[in-house]
Amino acid sequence: MITWLLLLSLFRISTQDGEENGVLRCGPQNVTLSSDDQTLLLTWGDGPSCSEVRDGLVYELEVLVADKPEHTDEVAVTPAQMGSTHSWKWTSYLPLQCASHSVRLRSQYNNQSSPWMQKTLPGIQEQDIRIFPEDQIREVNSTVTFCCIVPKGKSFSRMYLKRYEGTIINTKKISEHVHTLTVHLDQESENWSDVICNTTTGNSSGVCFHAGYPPGESDLQCETRDLDSIDCVWNVGKKTNEYPLIARKYHLEGRLCNDVKSGKCSQKLPVEAGERNWTLTVENPLGKLELHDTADLTRRVHMLAPQDVVASTVNARNLSLKWSWTVQKYSHLNLTCQVDVRDREANATTENFGVGLTAAVINSLRPFWDYNVRVRCGTAQHFWKWGDWSPSVTIRTKRDVPDALDVWMKVKDDRTVITWKKPLASQSHGDILGYEVAWAKTKEKNQPNKTEVPSSNYSLALQLDPSEDYTIMVTARNINGSSLPSTITVPRRNPVSDKPKVNTSWINGSNGGFTLSWSHSPDATCGYIVDWCPAFGDCTVEWLKVPPNRTNARILSENFKDGLRYLLSISACTEGAPMLLHRREGYIRETKIEGELFKLHVDPKVSDVEVSWDPIPLEKQTAAIQGYVLYYYDSGSIFNMSTENPEATRLTAKNLNISTYTFTLTAQTALGLCGNSSTSITLNPSADNLIMLILISLVAVFIVLSTITILCYKHWA
Repeated sequence: MITWLLLLSLFRISTQDGEENGVLRCGPQNVTLSSDDQTLLLTWGDGPSCSEVRDGLVYELEVLVADKPEHTDEVAVTPAQMGSTHSWKWTSYLPLQCASHSVRLRSQYNNQSSPWMQKTLPGIQEQDIRIFPEDQIREVNSTVTFCCIVPKGKSFSRMYLKRYEGTIINTKKISEHVHTLTVHLDQESENWSDVICNTTTGNSSGVCFHAGYPPGESDLQCETRDLDSIDCVWNVGKKTNEYPLIARKYHLEGRLCNDVKSGKCSQKLPVEAGERNWTLTVENPLGKLELHDTADLTRRVHMLAPQDVVASTVNARNLSLKWSWTVQKYSHLNLTCQVDVRDREANATTENFGVGLTAAVINSLRPFWDYNVRVRCGTAQHFWKWGDWSPSVTIRTKRDVPDALDVWMKVKDDRTVITWKKPLASQSHGDILGYEVAWAKTKEKNQPNKTEVPSSNYSLALQLDPSEDYTIMVTARNINGSSLPSTITVPRRNPVSDKPKVNTSWINGSNGGFTLSWSHSPDATCGYIVDWCPAFGDCTVEWLKVPPNRTNARILSENFKDGLRYLLSISACTEGAPMLLHRREGYIRETKIEGELFKLHVDPKVSDVEVSWDPIPLEKQTAAIQGYVLYYYDSGSIFNMSTENPEATRLTAKNLNISTYTFTLTAQTALGLCGNSSTSITLNPSADNLIMLILISLVAVFIVLSTITILCYKHWA
């Protein structure tokens, strides 16, 4: 019993060391409360009695804003942390100037708590109306609370935003003299925006703020242009409104980038062989970012443009270029250079290779022709990208004789017209002074006949013997001489059988032209010639030459007109005379025949009437005539008859009654009936009876005279 009482006494003594009346004696000490902007920082140590706690304890914290509970938290302290200084942070939604902020702290162990210890940061008391926080730079999509402090004797009226369209979440009364406005910054400010606070007496105050973005750059890539400096580019990301106070600052390899444009920065740094890391640092008031690129910049040479590009030698069909480099180290690099050659019609690019390349030769040029030439280069080994183009230089090649002419012929009646296309500027190589046409019978070796043709003419009509083949040669002449002769053979013609032996088929135009196709001909050793001309009258023939591996062509001409019939011929180009293969006839687009088309002739025959008309000339047929329809009617009925023969020139209406008839003739086309022409005729009944009476009288007289003659003859006999 004595032993038990002794143990109980020792336990009570031990318990009283840490607890007293249910209150934990182990509590915080040396408590301090400080602030940074809107963040509270609390530090404290463990009391002396806490050394007896072996398995850690918990500190409870409670935050009061304007003496009202706002936030609670706990800090667990392990046995290893006992005896050290502890800290805790919390950021208030409200600027600390707007209201008092208090933090209460106590320890807890085995369901026992120490007394609360409280530290307070008081709000400020103002004589004038004030708004906090001031001059804020905040991130877009964040939420900020502004407070308005109204001095004693003044009454709050309202708070509002100016020059900003953000979403106002709420307004709140903290106390009689403190009110808040909470805003969600859901868009970037165009400039500085304002928060305004008014009192009921008209006093006001305001602060500025700006909503922006932290750095969002990405994809750093570095290269060298001269092997003595580095050039880096990056993706700027979201474009922001950059003002000096919030502008981003860039540092490349620790050096400030003074002139940053569109995500580019250059620094004078030595470039050595070997892979290394390159760093760009981006910073603004809302954040800091580092970008890295790992590369051997001796393999990333982006060359500058060649300088002083000139033509050292210029000929009629080629020229030599030379240029220089402003970077001396380029002379040791193995280079590939592109030469871009452009004229008014097309462009072509050639590539040249060499160490420190400074020259190139351009071939296959046109004489007396203007070219724009430029050059760019890159490293042939470890090619990175093409360098900058040099300034373009204009070079004119020297003159030369004209190119051979494109010659064709048109045979009509007893004339053969030799025609050629006017040389283009790219073919004449200077002003054409004139043309020469020479002709001779193919089988003869005599000196050919020759004639000069002025430069403004592109054809010559010849009277040739139709029973002979002729060889025609045409040349063009400029100041440098004559072109190579263009030769064409005119075949002989037999007047008896000079009718076309080739059937003509119909073709319909489309989209302003004709699309032709034909069967391959083994005779077409040098290709095909397609020519076309209106199907009537004199015309200037046009033509297109097609290579032997093609059997189709799309025919277009600026001279094509709607409502005009064209005749197209397809001939094989042979070693001798051209051979006609096919003919086509058709319209680019048919148009309706307007007005009266026919001159009608009416021939009545008792109860029949024959209506005839003159053949319709092709120049009046703006649409193909497929047949004719004849309408005729009297006062009571209407009749019609037709023919599908487009060559017909007469139709007969039969078994007509005695009456007055109107006859109307129309042409039948793909566009409908058109070209209506009318005439009228009366079938007269009195005229018919008179004719019959005359016939009867003549017969009676004939009978009487015959009878008298017979009787007289008998009496005489």
